[in-house]
Amino acid sequence: MKQDVLSINLLFPVLNERLRLENGIERSMAYLKENVTIPYQLTILDNGSEDETPEIGKALAAKYPEVSYVRVGERGVGVAFRKGISINTCDLVGYMDIDLSTDLKYLGKTIEMFQNDPNLQYVNGSRFSKESDTKGRKWYRKITSMGLVFLLKTLFHMKATDAVCGFTFLRKEAAEQLVRESSQDNGWFYTIEFLLRAERDGMKIYDMPVEWQEDYNTTVKVWKTIKNYLIQMYHLKKAFRQEDKLRK
Repeated sequence: MKQDVLSINLLFPVLNERLRLENGIERSMAYLKENVTIPYQLTILDNGSEDETPEIGKALAAKYPEVSYVRVGERGVGVAFRKGISINTCDLVGYMDIDLSTDLKYLGKTIEMFQNDPNLQYVNGSRFSKESDTKGRKWYRKITSMGLVFLLKTLFHMKATDAVCGFTFLRKEAAEQLVRESSQDNGWFYTIEFLLRAERDGMKIYDMPVEWQEDYNTTVKVWKTIKNYLIQMYHLKKAFRQEDKLRK
């Protein structure tokens, strides 16, 4: 059965994004106006920027009724994602990287899939599916990303082909459930835990192949992020064991 009436909230976690924020929001708005017929919102979640990001975000919010700017008290994609879900009122909610590395056409495809399948709860963008087209990826970042996927499949039996594409959308109820179940990690690993717990809960997930373009101006600190991933994987594996014991 097709669901015709849905709404969607696009969350954009940002930190010192004065060079990319305006372009990312303007491109997103242009795509939405041209291709999306359901109600939509764009939420800029500022993690504590110290450049002109707040001024740009507030100006965009003043320019477009669909755009809102929210100052988040702590730094990290995880805390921004949680904040966005906590204030969301739309049927669908998810986050995209402000550099729009994932082609915007997949946003339209995502909405269509949720409309056509009421049982679908989670759409996970993937750079590593056989049908994906990834361009401009630096060799060392490709190796670290594939290494992360290998570890997640080995340690957690992850079914998805990617965990940090920067393109994730869920139904409102599913997102709120996963927030209740997940840790309070503030970094990128929070989005990985989200996916792992969704799989663990048996949610219906679509692993979506995407066209993805590397942005060389990324603000992500690769080696610091990897270190955090390893620490958080250890803690999550321990948490899953404890949860499994309680279920027995």
